[in-house]
Amino acid sequence: MTARILVVDDVEPNVRLLEAKLTLEYYEVMTACDGATALEIASEERPDIILLDVMMPGMDGFETCRRLKADPVTRHIPVVLVTALDGREDKIKGLDAGADDFVTKPIDDVILFARVKSLVRLKSVMDEMREREETGRRIGVDTDGAGRLRGLGGRVLIVDDNARQSKMMIEHLSTEHRTMVETDQAAALIAARGPIDLMIVNVSSSEFDGLRFVAQVRSTEAARRTPILAVVDPADRPRLVKALELGANDILPRPVDPEELQARARTQVKRKRYADFLKEKLDYSLEMAVTDALTGLHNRRYMAGQLQALVSRAGQGGDVVAVLVMDIDHFKLVNDGFGHDAGDEVLREFAVRLATNVRAIDLPCRFGGEEFVVVMPGATLEDATRVADRIRRDVAAQPFPIMGGEEGLTITVSVGVAATSGPDDTPEALLKRADEGVYEAKGRGRNQVIARAA
Repeated sequence: MTARILVVDDVEPNVRLLEAKLTLEYYEVMTACDGATALEIASEERPDIILLDVMMPGMDGFETCRRLKADPVTRHIPVVLVTALDGREDKIKGLDAGADDFVTKPIDDVILFARVKSLVRLKSVMDEMREREETGRRIGVDTDGAGRLRGLGGRVLIVDDNARQSKMMIEHLSTEHRTMVETDQAAALIAARGPIDLMIVNVSSSEFDGLRFVAQVRSTEAARRTPILAVVDPADRPRLVKALELGANDILPRPVDPEELQARARTQVKRKRYADFLKEKLDYSLEMAVTDALTGLHNRRYMAGQLQALVSRAGQGGDVVAVLVMDIDHFKLVNDGFGHDAGDEVLREFAVRLATNVRAIDLPCRFGGEEFVVVMPGATLEDATRVADRIRRDVAAQPFPIMGGEEGLTITVSVGVAATSGPDDTPEALLKRADEGVYEAKGRGRNQVIARAA
């Protein structure tokens, strides 16, 4: 899996060395010599990963990282801090600034490429959700709020048979998160399917195969995108690299430093919250694309797709399908006499009465304005006519409350009914027959149901 990588370092030989190594692995490399230029390139080019040197004059790597993560345009880009500093304070400072990982100079090529591949996989998933989120934004769905997400209060599952180590992790994580421990691999797999924000796995466990557990989690649909923090001895390079290859999101070196544990946990929980936020907005965007915002019924677009499939199936020998087309009588007088807010109240109440008088398998939709359609799979013309008359009677039976319930309006509806008649029938012909029934009902004085056979 290739990627576009931005290398940021004020020392030219360091930049060229990293550029050469990454290019040999078929990555596309961009370069910057200072933090300000890096911010500009990141905003314009949107690289897949940023390798950012810490020690730079002017704006150092910590501040550059902090600004990248504060900008909605670049906050999703993984940042790996490249540093000659190996002190815990600098590492924690970098994590608190939003860094996704660290690489220490001199750079270990195997570790570097393992980390890069791991982060590229993560970003590809995030990019897909962000693209769909952007689609939602274009159609008017609110997608604000990501900048307010925090990395606290997560549900953390610790999978570790080392009692002393797990006890220490619980002690230091419980001040910020809700924690639970599993020492058995099978029990841990069951727990991983629940609502978990982070898994911390001892991949050097003596009682179970930690690497196999990571692989099993990544093959489970319910836990596939849950962040995994792998606890491993940094000197055990093969195990460390394998953990990243199998899908671990981050490495927590042994012996575990409490502050580094807290910082890495916050980073991963915040990332999980961001992924959940994007998914929630995506789901909402998809729902809004097929739902009428005023009434909560399905919209015309969704109805057209479903009706096309049902009519095609009926034409090939499947069950008949009927449609009801309804038009609220004298609706313009409601808007003109009481205002559009009252009109909206009538439409919402009509949708409730409509939905409560059709079958569970029927599809009530708002077609547009004061026009509604019900698609009825498996219903004959006679069945549909009976349902239409039930709707008509319920609409006329009780006044519609408007102006917050202070007034009541008597509302009636004219309904046209049609059903498929053979292999040559089409959705357009079906709706046209039902629509002709509506016009006939209105011509006969309204508040009527007219069925039109083919």
